[in-house]
Amino acid sequence: MRVALTAEQLWQPVPGGSGTYVVELGAALAATGVAEVTGVAARHAGPPAGDWAPPFPVRHARLPRPALYEAWNRLGRPRAESLVPGADVVHAATWAVPPTRRPLVVTVHDVAFLHDASHFTPRGNAFFRRSLERVRAEADAVVVPSQATADDCVAVGLPAGDVHVVPHGATVPDVRPDEVTALRERFGLERPYVLWCGTLEPRKNVPALLRAFAEARRGDVDLVLVGPSGWGDQAGAAGAAQADPRVRLLGPVDRRTLHAAYAGALAFCFPSLREGFGLPVLEAMSHGVPVVTSAGTACAEVAGDAALLADPRDADALARALREACGPSHDDLAAASVERARAFSWPEAARRTAEVYASVTR
Repeated sequence: MRVALTAEQLWQPVPGGSGTYVVELGAALAATGVAEVTGVAARHAGPPAGDWAPPFPVRHARLPRPALYEAWNRLGRPRAESLVPGADVVHAATWAVPPTRRPLVVTVHDVAFLHDASHFTPRGNAFFRRSLERVRAEADAVVVPSQATADDCVAVGLPAGDVHVVPHGATVPDVRPDEVTALRERFGLERPYVLWCGTLEPRKNVPALLRAFAEARRGDVDLVLVGPSGWGDQAGAAGAAQADPRVRLLGPVDRRTLHAAYAGALAFCFPSLREGFGLPVLEAMSHGVPVVTSAGTACAEVAGDAALLADPRDADALARALREACGPSHDDLAAASVERARAFSWPEAARRTAEVYASVTR
């Protein structure tokens, strides 16, 4: 099976979970032998920055990203198969959907922009809505990472029979004790800490986390926030870090450092208002870290019975869960995290995605 997989997300300033999906799924498809993957991307002067090098060859269009996306959405050109001749199926891994006459599979990570447009930029909202129209009209199959996202897709008009749930996996390196020690020394982390990671943006609900941490009243524990600034009001996190020495804002780090931060954490708290999957939850659990996350979301779906769930808008409930995760239930939750994480893998995601490819090429 020859697959043209969109890889432009890897050149974004913040590739995020969608970038991880492109890299890990592409690598697993190749490693398991179920597909021959070639990436599709805009014109760039060099490879992606940092950890985002694609594990497959990439064919580049002649246009830079803004012009390429406009041409795809408004002109229907260039088709994916013009960049990857012989492709059996085209897989749009994000909302950037190339036109094609081949069978088209689109991954919809979430439709959060339809639930609260204020969580995204006006330009982003317009792009997502136009892409959703094209997915409705053109996609032969839609892959989603959770049942929550599948339900959202059906609710906005995608045929239920075309929507396939394929959960993500997590690739987690072994972290040596000296790497955790180096992380602590680098950032001056002298006390146990609760970790949060992600892009600082409205739907991640960091202000509620800051309130919950303050209300938990654990003077012997820090709160460590890892990740880049995105959009929306960032003043809350920055102000909290300046006002309270227990709140540490580390900014973006490479993936090896991030995994050292997971491995060294006392607990992980991710009270996002809406996620398509919640990959940080699975990564933390893979490291055997107790997790507190949002009830009624895809994050709860990933965590199952192995985490403490709380209303993400209720700082008191989050604070109670934090005290529990850092205290009496810590060891039981840590063991449950490891066991739960074993249910997810990228090879299994690749196998199930290949089944979707087969279903649209018969």
